[in-house]
Formats: sequence, structure tokens, C-alpha cells
Amino acid sequence: MPNLTIAVPTYHRPDDLRELLPALVAQGRALADEADSDYTVEVLAVDNDPDGSGRDAAAQVDGVRYVVEPRPGIAAVRNRAIDEAAGSRLLAFIDDDERPHPGWLEQLVRVWEASGASAVSGRVVAAFERPLDPWLKAGDFFTRRSLPTGTLIDVAAAGNLLLDLDQVRASGVRFALDLGLSGGEDTLFSRQLHRAGFRMVWCDESVITDLVPPARQNRRWVLRRAWSHGNSAAVVRLRLSDGTLGTLEARAWAIGGGAARVAGGVLRVAFGLVTGSLRHQARGSRAAYRGLGMIWAAFGGVYQEYARTETAA
Repeated sequence: MPNLTIAVPTYHRPDDLRELLPALVAQGRALADEADSDYTVEVLAVDNDPDGSGRDAAAQVDGVRYVVEPRPGIAAVRNRAIDEAAGSRLLAFIDDDERPHPGWLEQLVRVWEASGASAVSGRVVAAFERPLDPWLKAGDFFTRRSLPTGTLIDVAAAGNLLLDLDQVRASGVRFALDLGLSGGEDTLFSRQLHRAGFRMVWCDESVITDLVPPARQNRRWVLRRAWSHGNSAAVVRLRLSDGTLGTLEARAWAIGGGAARVAGGVLRVAFGLVTGSLRHQARGSRAAYRGLGMIWAAFGGVYQEYARTETAA
């Protein structure tokens, strides 16, 4: 049975690491200690802070390997994790602000064993430190997708993802470094993997909790994220386009689809204001902002959601 690496990308979140890493070590031990298991599991923390702000937190947990990736951006961190897992067949990604539910790792592995897929994607549920604003609650912005286990998918987020590294390396697909501070690097990665003919499947029983901090529980953050997601979707489509004609078609899709979302979103907001429906107001606002992000991408704009300086932002 193959070796498995659990990789945690991290940046300036030592307190989250202190809470998450023991849980990951326990998940690895549970898988390795099963009666019919020959798995060996390691936990790897990849810190994107050149000063190593997560080093002490990682050192406090036995069974954790810690490395620093100085190149800024989540794509560089994910590629470093793939490289560091050179001796493993499987690589499981989980973010530092997420928490695994019991059986998270085992469920991913069992679906991989049954399917032979290149990637297995799991479910994410949100948890909040304080009650949601009624506008945010009405918009239902933090609910992620849920699919029957075994469903074939063509795109996956990397926050809860198991990769078969033999297949990933055979595909030649890597995370795009220039998207490391904008987001969308996992969307492009998974779409390229699927486009290369490699199968990806869903595992609904593998669940993690995304801890949503108060700083993200506001309308401004939600609308900025909608702009970012629309922008990333269009950027990825442009990246996947072939030749001049394909690029023109992708730009037309971004402009046309973006304009339709802006117009439809504005009308839905107006309807919500007339009827007093917070849901229509919230969902319409998000649609309009997503459309604006798509249009901006069509003209070469790439939103640096994770920029680390005021100038870049």
C-alpha cells in the first residue's frame, strides 16, 4: 500500500496550526493503525512565510515535518508540497483554517481505492464565530456543493483534495505560479487534469469544517469574493483556450456572460428592494459583482485577492 502525505499550506496562522496539526496526526495514525492497512502517513506543513512564523507551532507536534517555501503565493506552496511528497503515492491537501471531521482521511482514501481516480474531492461546511448578518444568511453564500459519492467531476477546490501523485506526475500538470496571489490556481489545475483525460471523483463522506472568521462575515468581503471568483473563472477559461479563435471565444464568453450577470443581478436587486426580499437583494448583488469580475478578466485584469502589500492590492 502506498505512502501518504497530508499537506497543510500555511501563512501567518500559527494558532490555527497548533489546533489543526494534532488532529491531522491523529487522522494519519487512525488510517495506518487499521487492521488491514499498510499505509504510512506523514504530516507536512508548508509555510509561505520566509520568516517561518509557523515553525514553533509545528515543532510542538510530534510527527510533523515543517518546510518553508519563500516564493509568495499558494501555487508555489502547493507545488512545493508535491515535490516534498516525492516518496508518497498520495497527497491530501487541507488548509490551515479548516478542521477535519472524524474519518476525513479514511473516506478520501477508500474512494480512491475503489475508483482509481487521479483526484478525490471532499465536502466543506462552514462554521461561524458569531451569528450571520440577515443579508448574508439570506444569500446563503457559505454553502458549498454536495454530490453523491463517486460522482465524476471536472473541477475541484484544493482545500479538501486527495491526489494520486503517480497520475498527477504523468499528466505534467502543475499549479500556475502566476495565479498564486489571485486565486483560481486550483480551478485551473483540476480543469487541466480533467482535460488531460484523468478522472476525478467526489467523496461526500469526507468532510472538513471551514472556520469563517468575523473579518469575512460582512457584505464587502462576500462581494469582493464574488468579483474574485468571476474574475478567476474567466481567467481560467482564457488560459484553457486554444489559438486566436479560442481566445476570442473565451473573451466573448467573459464579456457576454459577465454583462448578463450584471444586468440580471441589478434587476434582481431592484426586485428585492421592491418586494423587501433580502435573498433577492443579496443574490442579485453577488451575481452583478461576479459579472464585473468576468468582464475585467476579458480585458486582461487579474484580481490579486491575496496580495500582500497595499500597492499590489
